[in-house]
Amino acid sequence: MARPTGDGGMVAESRTQGGPPEAFIKQVKDALEHLYDFPYLQKHPLAQEGALIADRPGEAPSERLRRHLLAAIETVNPGHNVPFGAPHARIYNLLHLHYVEGMTVQEAAHELGVSRRQAHRNLQRGTESVAIALWTRHCTTPAPQPSDREPVSSARAEIARLGTHLSTTDMGSLLQGAHAIVEQQARQRGVHLCLKTPDEPVVIPVDPVIARQVLVNTLSHAVGQALPGPLRLTLSAEGERVSIALSYTPAREAIHATVVNPVIEQLADRLGWKVRQEDQRDGLRMVTMLTARRPTILVIDDNEGLAELLKDYLAGQSCEVAAALTGQEGLRLARKLSPETIVLDVMMPGIDGWEILQRLRNHPQTAAVPVIVCSVINNPDLAHSLGASLYLPKPVSREDVLNALRQLGVI
Repeated sequence: MARPTGDGGMVAESRTQGGPPEAFIKQVKDALEHLYDFPYLQKHPLAQEGALIADRPGEAPSERLRRHLLAAIETVNPGHNVPFGAPHARIYNLLHLHYVEGMTVQEAAHELGVSRRQAHRNLQRGTESVAIALWTRHCTTPAPQPSDREPVSSARAEIARLGTHLSTTDMGSLLQGAHAIVEQQARQRGVHLCLKTPDEPVVIPVDPVIARQVLVNTLSHAVGQALPGPLRLTLSAEGERVSIALSYTPAREAIHATVVNPVIEQLADRLGWKVRQEDQRDGLRMVTMLTARRPTILVIDDNEGLAELLKDYLAGQSCEVAAALTGQEGLRLARKLSPETIVLDVMMPGIDGWEILQRLRNHPQTAAVPVIVCSVINNPDLAHSLGASLYLPKPVSREDVLNALRQLGVI
C-alpha cells in the first residue's frame, strides 16, 4: 500500500494500524477544499495508485477520491433524527455546508448560529474525523498482529491530540446512523442487520464524533467477520450504564480474529468505554460495549436549595447531582463518589469553603477533581489561588452553570 508523505508524494509500505499522521490530515483537508476540481484531484497524492482502495474497476482516480471523501464525511453524520441545529450535529453540518454545498466558513457559521472562530475549530475537528475514517478504512489492516507496537503508540499520540468534546447525545440516533452507513456492506455479504433500541431516548454525554467512528467501524468489522444471516445490534440502559451489544456467527476464517482493531479500541478508551468480546459454545460471538457512567456533580453547600437548583438546570443533561450539607460530608462523598466536578459554597458552619478547597487539593483522591466555587463572596482571585478551577458568583443562572460545565468538559 502506498502512503502519503509530508512533501505531497507517496511512499510504498504495508498497511499498519497507526493513526493518521499530520501530513495525511493536511492532504485530506487539501482534497476536501478541491472536492469539485476534478483536474486537481486527478493529480492529488491521495488519488495515486494504492493510496485508497480501488473498489470499482475503471473508475477515474479523481472520482474515486471524491467518492471516498464524501463517504468519510457521512461517517460523521449523527443521523436523520438529530435536529439540524443540535450541538453534536454541528461538525457534520459544517463539513457538509462548507465542503459539499460550497458555502464560505462565515456563511456556514451564520447558518448554524455559531461564531466564525467556533466554526473553524469545528471544521478542524471534522477534517480530523474524516482523516481518521479514511485512514481506518484504507490504511489499516482488519486483523493487526499483536507485535505492531510502534504503530499503536503512534495512534495513541494522534488520538490524544484530537481532544474530547462532550455533548448530550441520543445513542439510539447514533446507532441508527451507523446502521445506515454499514447497511449496504451487510447486504452485499448476505448479513441482515437487526437493530433494537428502547422506546425511550437513551441520552448520555459523549463525544459524538469519536463515538460514531467507534460504532461504525466496530459494526463494519463485525459484518466483515459474520456468516450470512442475522447480526443483532441491541442498545440497552440499566441505571447509570448504557450497553451496546452485537451478536453474530463468525465465519471459520474469523474465529480467532478480534472485532475491534487497536485504533478503534483506543478511541473507545478515550470515551471511557469498555469493549468485551466473548465466543459462546453455540458458535455465537458477543461483542459488548459499556459506556462510561453518567458524570456526577457533587454540591457542597449547607443550603440544599443549590443542589435542587442544579438538578433543575441540568435536566436532560444526563448528569447525577449529589448533595452534601456539611463540609465533612462533602469531603467524605468527594472521596467515595469520585465526581467529575465539585460545586462548593464558601460560607458554611464548621469548616468553611476555603478550608474544604484546601483539603480537597491536598488529598490524592480529590486533588485533580475540578472545583467550581459558587458564593456570594466575590473573591475569585482567592478561589483560584487556592486551586479552584472556576468561580461563579451567586445567584447563579442556568446558562452560567451550563457554560462552566462545558468549559470543564463535564457536559
